[in-house]
Amino acid sequence: MLALNATVISSPEFKSLRAFLVLYTVMWLFILSLLGSIYYDYEKDIMLAEHRLSMQLVNETYFEEVQDMQFFNEAFPPHIAYDTALFDENKKPIASFMKDNTINFDEVISLDGKYVHFVVPLGNSVKDAKYLVYETLDNRLWWKSFVKDILIYGLFAFAFITLVGIYLVKLFLRPMRESLALLDNFIKDTTHELNTPVAAIVANIETIDKSNLESKTVKKIRRVDIAARTISNIYNDLTYLVLHNDIAVKNEDINVSTFLCERVDYFHIGLEQKKIKFTREVEDNVIVNIDKNKMGRLVDNIISNAIKYNKVNGSIHIKLNTKCLCVKDTGIGIPKDKINCIFERYIRANDSIGGFGIGLNIVAMIAKEYGIKIEIESEENIGTELKLYWNLNN
Repeated sequence: MLALNATVISSPEFKSLRAFLVLYTVMWLFILSLLGSIYYDYEKDIMLAEHRLSMQLVNETYFEEVQDMQFFNEAFPPHIAYDTALFDENKKPIASFMKDNTINFDEVISLDGKYVHFVVPLGNSVKDAKYLVYETLDNRLWWKSFVKDILIYGLFAFAFITLVGIYLVKLFLRPMRESLALLDNFIKDTTHELNTPVAAIVANIETIDKSNLESKTVKKIRRVDIAARTISNIYNDLTYLVLHNDIAVKNEDINVSTFLCERVDYFHIGLEQKKIKFTREVEDNVIVNIDKNKMGRLVDNIISNAIKYNKVNGSIHIKLNTKCLCVKDTGIGIPKDKINCIFERYIRANDSIGGFGIGLNIVAMIAKEYGIKIEIESEENIGTELKLYWNLNN
């Protein structure tokens, strides 16, 4: 079952924009992370270099004190500026004033947790001791400087990247928008030219007296009537799709019970042609506040799809009450891989059946506008059930 409740309808433009922004964001995050990592190592190396220089200067005099202690049997001497320690060849502490004996002996100077350690190999100059280690607490000034610089330069970089991104997005979407604008203009011109002849065909067919005509002629007229009504329905869809933002909206209380019966009668020829059994459970006086034209698009597209994708000798059951409108058919159903995108524009449940794939997109657009919840259940070769739950607070 697929439920749709005022969700954002996907479009080619939105998908392209989303893909571009994801790629653009990931690329710049990677670049900024790489630059940040390089700058972090740079600041850390400068801090360690300063400590190393200071500890090397101290080591020139302190090392002599450590050597002298073994000749005078004195205890390991502490240092005023640094905590120190002696380690044996197994890197075990012999004597230590340090607070942290976890040391990276593979590096001459290293940052181990909160402490900086400077390792001086002793060789054989001090009995049993192989390493003299100096320790000092890292004051984290370099880290604060790093964070400050990252925030300042990061904001400038973010602003620059954002401006570049906006420019690239506009550049990226321009061809698509130009193509869509050309398509919209074509549809506007086409629908304008279709209106008069289609209306004339439908009106004239309705005035023909079929009682005195041969059955073959009546069948031909019926086919023409079906084709004209199909074109009329497509015309209404295209007009709504292209001009819906320019058409004045007049919300009013619509008696859906009466309106639904009128629209079903409009499709009676299509029902007869495919020998579809039609049943209804319509509760009286179901009132919904909505624009009449949009209600027409909503109902017509649902019924039209139920007929179009139905089987010969199939059935359609319509149920209406104050809570929802339910249309259930015994048609070809919707494949599982398409049911999640059936409300997207130009998506059709079956490519072998005609249509532009805009009907359910229009249904979703109107449902979103009026807070109508859509639920759809479908199984291939079994049929489809579509429900509209009214938002009667509108």
